[in-house]
Amino acid sequence: MLLLLLLLCVLGLVANRFCRRRAGWVCYGLALVLFAASACGPVPMWLAMHLQAPYAGHPTVTWAPRNAIVVLGAGNTLIFATGEVIPPVTAGNRLVESYALYRECKRTGNDCKLIVSGGDGSHVGKSEAAVYGDTLLRMGVNRDDLMLESRSLNTWQNAQFVQPMLKAYAPQRIVLVTSAMHMRRAQKAFEHFGIDALPVRGDYVGLWYSWLPNSQSMALTDRCLHEYAGVLVYDIYNAMGWNPPAYRHAAR
Repeated sequence: MLLLLLLLCVLGLVANRFCRRRAGWVCYGLALVLFAASACGPVPMWLAMHLQAPYAGHPTVTWAPRNAIVVLGAGNTLIFATGEVIPPVTAGNRLVESYALYRECKRTGNDCKLIVSGGDGSHVGKSEAAVYGDTLLRMGVNRDDLMLESRSLNTWQNAQFVQPMLKAYAPQRIVLVTSAMHMRRAQKAFEHFGIDALPVRGDYVGLWYSWLPNSQSMALTDRCLHEYAGVLVYDIYNAMGWNPPAYRHAAR
């Protein structure tokens, strides 16, 4: 969003430089309106609402004899003072939700695996899978039920590298846990690799208006645009035949 605002301002300067003052003021006006709409809430509210709406509810999971719960990483946080690597704030609700689902599944007496997917995208020396896995073990997940996928650096690779793990385990029920805002893009990638997973949101971003511009709304706008861009890139790649052929669904 900041890049777009900067571009409009530059276009305004160029237009004024070449005596196109009306066009220049139009660019400045658009930049001002877009900034206000983004920083005060209307734009991110509209964008986030359409991303999250399909996942607002919390589905009831019907557990099968063999189940896999896949939780996607959201980065890592390095504590510089101690060198410790921990899950970021944005991953907290995903871990809580995946653990709650795991305990619910275990209470049925069925077989349940918890798959954590995420490499070292933050470049802190430890993969998301390893860091989150340690946290889940401390929460009470059985080590034999924990499976780690530590190579993926993006959502596409999450699906790509989890797919053979699911194929080997052959679950009859797959549950996918990530944020509501990220779920649409994640589902597209997982469905492409033949993974028919039940989406369960780990978090849902609250929305608000404000009279004064604030950085949280700007950050939410950027996050929403990142998700829409990811979906658009996937669709373009599919239309151009640049994605590998889609798999048939491996499980339900």
